[in-house]
Amino acid sequence: MTWMVRGNAERVSGVSRFMTTLSEIRAEIDRLSERRGVVMRALSEGYDAGLAAEHRELEDRIAELWDAQRVARATLRFGDRSVIIQRARQEERLSRAA
Repeated sequence: MTWMVRGNAERVSGVSRFMTTLSEIRAEIDRLSERRGVVMRALSEGYDAGLAAEHRELEDRIAELWDAQRVARATLRFGDRSVIIQRARQEERLSRAA
């Protein structure tokens, strides 16, 4: 993403975009966690294959959202991964040339 290189005005728009994403991710985690609690309480009353499958799906989706949140936070803090890699390769080439 080139928005980080050009200046503060575009950087601010990028930050708000990530903040919205982080807020949305957190809201979805909260919503799914509440549903997982309901499903777990129902499972504690007795086994149901449908509820067990839903519980597994909820666990998987919550794990995916936590991963997405970690990626979004890292991007917000350190910048786009491809830009960082490109910069590291340029620095490596300069150090080899020196």
